[in-house]
Amino acid sequence: DKEVRAIFLRLFAQLFQGYRSCLQLIRIHAEPVIHFHKAAFLGQRGLIENDFLTKVLNGMAFAGFVSERGPPFRACDLFDELVAFEVERIKAEEGNPPKMIKHVRELAEQLFKNENPNPHIAFQKVPRPTEGSHLRVHILPFPRINECRVQELLQEGLARSQGAPPATRGDKKCVVPAGPPVGKFL
Repeated sequence: DKEVRAIFLRLFAQLFQGYRSCLQLIRIHAEPVIHFHKAAFLGQRGLIENDFLTKVLNGMAFAGFVSERGPPFRACDLFDELVAFEVERIKAEEGNPPKMIKHVRELAEQLFKNENPNPHIAFQKVPRPTEGSHLRVHILPFPRINECRVQELLQEGLARSQGAPPATRGDKKCVVPAGPPVGKFL
């Protein structure tokens, strides 16, 4: 499944190469608004008559993409690196399927490592119970739960969480690389 995801990652990186040069930051509101200039993007790529790409750019998913990926300062990921730095590599691999497959496998490996940073911990084997273990009598019954003590622990936890600062995500924010301008892909 990681290789299929890598293929789609490459596809969308190719479709949206240069999208950052068509983003406009409008600061007339208290909160800045990011607008994508669709006509400029399609015109610079020579795809004004392309119905598929026009429908993709008019869709809700692309609007969400622009609002999520539009800010110039946010946590970057593999997609941002592909769009900004791998343009020439993706172009060169278009006529060479073995190189393209190699790149897809590298991307799949990166996706796998992102999801499983400690593979030896994620795949621990749980030993099977020995034969006849269910017949043993020495297993103690589960102890009775003291409802008052459970309530006390819950109240202590709530009191601690209310006084603690809100949890923040550990993503490291950086300036998003703009990549080459749209006109370079023609």
